[in-house]
Amino acid sequence: MSLSVGIVGLPNVGKSTLFNALLKRQAALAANYPFATIDPNTGIVPVPDDRLEKLAAVVGTTVIKPATVEFVDIAGLVKGASQGEGLGNKFLANIRETDLIVHVVRGFTDTSILREGSVDPKSDREIIEMELLLADMATLEKQRQPKVADKELQFKWQVVEKMQQAASQGKLLITVLESEDEQKVARELGLLTAKKILYAVNVDESVVGKQEEETKKYAAAFGVSAEQVVIISAKIESEVAALSDDDAALFLAELGLEKSGLERLIQKAFHFLGLQTYLTAGEIEVRAWTITAGTKAPQAAGVIHTDFEKKFIKAKVVSYTDFIELGGWKGTKEKGKQRLEGKDYIMQPDDIVEFMIGA
Repeated sequence: MSLSVGIVGLPNVGKSTLFNALLKRQAALAANYPFATIDPNTGIVPVPDDRLEKLAAVVGTTVIKPATVEFVDIAGLVKGASQGEGLGNKFLANIRETDLIVHVVRGFTDTSILREGSVDPKSDREIIEMELLLADMATLEKQRQPKVADKELQFKWQVVEKMQQAASQGKLLITVLESEDEQKVARELGLLTAKKILYAVNVDESVVGKQEEETKKYAAAFGVSAEQVVIISAKIESEVAALSDDDAALFLAELGLEKSGLERLIQKAFHFLGLQTYLTAGEIEVRAWTITAGTKAPQAAGVIHTDFEKKFIKAKVVSYTDFIELGGWKGTKEKGKQRLEGKDYIMQPDDIVEFMIGA
């Protein structure tokens, strides 16, 4: 499985600049006028994971396949988008296919960049989320109470009524969905505000190094937890994207940053969606596989191939630390650090795994 992230926001807040930086190429048109992005641009970005190169050195392979995140750069929304203003509902539809929304808001002060409806980060957030909520209300209004006494259909209708009431009160739907079954109804309807949202505040270069301070400030302004806020400078990310890995690390260190905006954004996205990776390592390739936290071994095997879940027998598991320190599969076997886990084993983020599959 891969993570799909939709980047949204008002025009000229830095969405396409950030998208270009994330992809390390000019895949989207970043221009100083509204609606520079005419079609949603999509790019697959590897999840930074410095464990993979170390594993590859141990097992003697040059083939490294990291976990990936799909970023979708969606054209700037404006007030009235839910009624067709600007480029309208076409781009709201693009958001429905994503797992997570990254809402880019303007925190920089460059007056040469046209605002195009942007006032301040708090107001910008409210404008976009109201348009998403209005679009959801239109979807919910199309639903009809079932005429048959079907338990599943009746449950779905109860959830629809609950969401209609919340939307009429201006509440994002995700705030009232209490169970996985309720969330499933929302997903099936493609409801936008039922998705989790991260806020990427595009700030001036002069304050990007003050991560903790700026995060708290904007979290308080938005009325959300600090875990939902990522402080980023799209301009700095563009500069970092043009550098080698070593030069980028030095540049970030000078700014007081340990990680790039990409790394921080992906880490928060994974955490927010309850995702993690496990690793496989052999002479053919080293690879990270994305699963949800709490996934058991057979289902994790099924991520590699659906038949593996059905034919799962055991999982040979080694911790990443032991694998590196003891020189791979041979060394961990000699030192008794390998263990066999069964169908009830819950996968851990540092697991190096080899699945045993029946015929």
